[in-house]
Amino acid sequence: MARRDRGKLGKLMIAVLRLGLVFVAVTVIWVGFFRVVIPSHSFLMSWRSLSGEEIRQATVPLSAVSDQLVLAVIAAEDTKFCTHHGFDVEQLRQALADAREGKGLRGASTISQQTAKNVFLWAGRDWVRKGAEAYFTVLIEFLWPKDRILTAYLNVAEWGDGLFGAEAAAQARFGKSARDLTRREAALLAAVLPNPNAWRVDPPGPYVARRARTLEARMRVVARDGLADCVLAKGGR
Repeated sequence: MARRDRGKLGKLMIAVLRLGLVFVAVTVIWVGFFRVVIPSHSFLMSWRSLSGEEIRQATVPLSAVSDQLVLAVIAAEDTKFCTHHGFDVEQLRQALADAREGKGLRGASTISQQTAKNVFLWAGRDWVRKGAEAYFTVLIEFLWPKDRILTAYLNVAEWGDGLFGAEAAAQARFGKSARDLTRREAALLAAVLPNPNAWRVDPPGPYVARRARTLEARMRVVARDGLADCVLAKGGR
């Protein structure tokens, strides 16, 4: 390689390195900002709003959410939330094994991954977005405590019909604050999280009703085994 070519390659590598450092600095500041300020918006909400859909969302702290909903969401979405560091390796391995056996792809995302996706990224299933999701998952697990991750999740999660966040969902579906949700109501809300625009809470269909009953039993296990203590123990809850 000629000296001139080596010089060009060196300058290119330096430029790429500088861009990488700027990207890391900006994203760390971005994630750090939401450690202090509760996220109240997402790219999905913006996209839906631009498409003409009415968006309803109300930001609340974790202390304004029923313990029952915390238990229900952890029971439904990620029972290892308090112990993993962003990724459930066992679930990922099982999902890959199922895919290899022709059983189709299934979700293996943790609450942390879903929060990273909902707060910082666009909708989609391409590899670029999945890579960015993994990067932001690592960042929020490193920079945020677990209660902040769950707080963010509960404020931007979608519940169908333009409803985002637990408070808006509780008000629309049950006419009450998220703070006052009963065990059954919390289980119903958590039951539709995987497919909130197809599954109904008011009234629930047979599948959602059965899933909610199953979640109620799992919620008791989550509470009994302390699987939500990393968030419910905060502030004496």
